[in-house]
Amino acid sequence: MPEYDVDVLVIGTGPGGEGAAMQSVKQGLRTVVVERFNRVGGGCTHWGTIPSKALRFAIYQLLEVNTNRLIREAGYNLELTFPQLRKSAEATIQLQEDMRRGFYDKNGARLVFGSAKFVDPHTVAVTDNRGLVETITAGNIVIATGARPYRPPDIDFTHPRIFDSDTILNLQSTPKTISVYGAGVVGCEYASMFRNLGCKINLVNTRQQLLEFLDDEICDALSYHLRETGCLIRHGEIYEKVEGLSDGVVLHLKSGKKLKTDILLWANGRTGNTDNLGLENVGLTADSRGQLKVDESYRTAAPNIYAVGDVIGYPALASAAYMQGRAAVLHLNGDECASLLAKDIPTGIYTSPEISSIGKTERELTTEGVPYEVGHAQFKSLARAQITGRRVGMLKLLFHRETLAVLGVHCFGVNAAEIVHIGQAIMMQPPPHNTLMYFINTTFNYPTMAEAYRVAALNGYNRLF
Repeated sequence: MPEYDVDVLVIGTGPGGEGAAMQSVKQGLRTVVVERFNRVGGGCTHWGTIPSKALRFAIYQLLEVNTNRLIREAGYNLELTFPQLRKSAEATIQLQEDMRRGFYDKNGARLVFGSAKFVDPHTVAVTDNRGLVETITAGNIVIATGARPYRPPDIDFTHPRIFDSDTILNLQSTPKTISVYGAGVVGCEYASMFRNLGCKINLVNTRQQLLEFLDDEICDALSYHLRETGCLIRHGEIYEKVEGLSDGVVLHLKSGKKLKTDILLWANGRTGNTDNLGLENVGLTADSRGQLKVDESYRTAAPNIYAVGDVIGYPALASAAYMQGRAAVLHLNGDECASLLAKDIPTGIYTSPEISSIGKTERELTTEGVPYEVGHAQFKSLARAQITGRRVGMLKLLFHRETLAVLGVHCFGVNAAEIVHIGQAIMMQPPPHNTLMYFINTTFNYPTMAEAYRVAALNGYNRLF
């Protein structure tokens, strides 16, 4: 067997790279991690999840203050600009970065800062910001380079009024109007945030339904509540051109419509960061969006090279990337069951209110011919929601009519991304411990949002005959 410098080389320190690196060192493998940026954490920490969710929380706090009846009666009205709200994320980013840097230091994973490029399937050349090159050989390599916003070549992203999901965080003032092109997760999240700031929103959707991978009832609920807050949704529209002006941006649509707003946020897809990796030197080819194809163990066509996280596309979630990184290293170390780690990953969508789900949708169960039933709990009927004034939302349970096994959990409303994990825990149990009866026979604290499970379970159970 040839002797390599390290057992595992990981490219990228985002969630996928971190998951792979930590799993590798915990298994006693010699590990080195290469990071192109001069700080650890990847896009998740510096441009994506952390700054956008910190911004969302700051906007939500501002909204809570200005809509609180007691505060308004006292004569207070707080006004903050977008840059002021954005600044609140800086402390969180620093905390996250310090914590993640500590993981590598404490666990003995060597960090190398620079741009990685394949020389051959077992060799990577790393070029630092001074132009110095270090060549590292490895038995196995994990690509976790993430993705960036897709930028069509005919759109001028250097224009001061045209943004993508990375550059929007550098917005220097609060716009009065904004067009968001693309109504996927990123587009819907930012549409919610800007609407909560009082901006007039055009949300342009290239499809016929918002977030159509979700359960139809959840899609409908999101559309209704976005419209109720004043967001104008335009379905089935494709852009023809984007015209940047000194006083705004005109979005020309193929349907003949023209939308003029202060700024445009382009949120239509992402591109994998593979263009400078030297994939041709290892016999790999990325698709048109820069993404790599992998098998169920996250192995590419090159047997010793794995890829995880956003660089492989769907589901493109930080939570999924971390587990994929772990699964890849478990597999390369001989664990054939590793891929089970990354199955049944819940969605977490931070619109207002937020959305989270796991398991099958009604559409999928109907197509598969599964006899199922539905249980609902409307948040407006929960004492905790009434006390806190957060009455918008629902919990929906899908379960098998005969075995009562929980098949899907769908939540729309405050803390949905937290609430879903209770249902997830039961779904993952082996039969017969994965049924509706757990919620019916369990005592939940009162008043809580969690008791929605008991309400939904009883609602569904009462439909059986």
